[in-house]
Amino acid sequence: MTETVQIPDELDIEAESIEDESKDDLIKLAGKLRDKRNDLNSKASEKASKRNELNDKTREVVDVAQKHREKRDELNEKVQELKDKRDSLNEKANELFDEVDRKKQDLELEDGDSLDELESQIEDLEFKQQTEVLESDEEQEIIDEIEELREEYRERKSKLEDDDGIQELVDEAKEARNKASEYHEKVIEFADRAQEHHDEMIEAYRKADEVRDEADEVHDEFVEVQEAADEMHENFVTVQKRLRKLDKEEKDERQTEREAKKEEAKEEAREVYEKFKEGETLDTDDFMLLQRAGLL
Repeated sequence: MTETVQIPDELDIEAESIEDESKDDLIKLAGKLRDKRNDLNSKASEKASKRNELNDKTREVVDVAQKHREKRDELNEKVQELKDKRDSLNEKANELFDEVDRKKQDLELEDGDSLDELESQIEDLEFKQQTEVLESDEEQEIIDEIEELREEYRERKSKLEDDDGIQELVDEAKEARNKASEYHEKVIEFADRAQEHHDEMIEAYRKADEVRDEADEVHDEFVEVQEAADEMHENFVTVQKRLRKLDKEEKDERQTEREAKKEEAKEEAREVYEKFKEGETLDTDDFMLLQRAGLL
């Protein structure tokens, strides 16, 4: 909240309002105006210093925000670079797996269950055989089914092993997929770091706005105090002008009195001189009067 400057009513003057004030009262008023002006100028200087400090702090915080922005942008560029590599590797892996599928189709390996699925089925049946109480014919059925699955597993595995090209493609595809996963982890890592700098940037800009608002408030206070100080100075100058005018009037009045006394003395001297010319006897004071008047 902006500070309000309080000016005493006695210091809120107009030139017309002091016309009838005595010189002593005007001297006292001028002193009060000078003191108030100096006090307000001092406060205005303090406000200006605080405002400047806050503006400097605002610039510092903005610089911090800008550094976070630059780091964030740099990390985001790295994220995009890693994403491109990840996507390229995933695309390569997909192409290789597609090639594997085509080769399997050529070998008629696509029909039926995969090796992993066959192996899982065999394990389930073996577990059932070992853990459940079965009739002899039921157990024999399970044994036969296990043997059939094992035979199918061996045949399918044999076909795959006979075609080294398929396994090489699978291995290459898995390697590409693994590298893509590594790049994906790095994408997450750098994206998290970029987000941290983004959050720091937002916080710094928020702080800068907060400090800038405070600086603006102090500036408004500075303007108000400085305007009040200028008003006190103008009032002080008004009183000083009135005092100079009174001094001139007093000086003119004294000059007029001196001239009147001088003229009076001259008139008296002329009268004495006339008496002297007529032969009247003059005393010492008369002669001194004539000398002062330059008549002797």
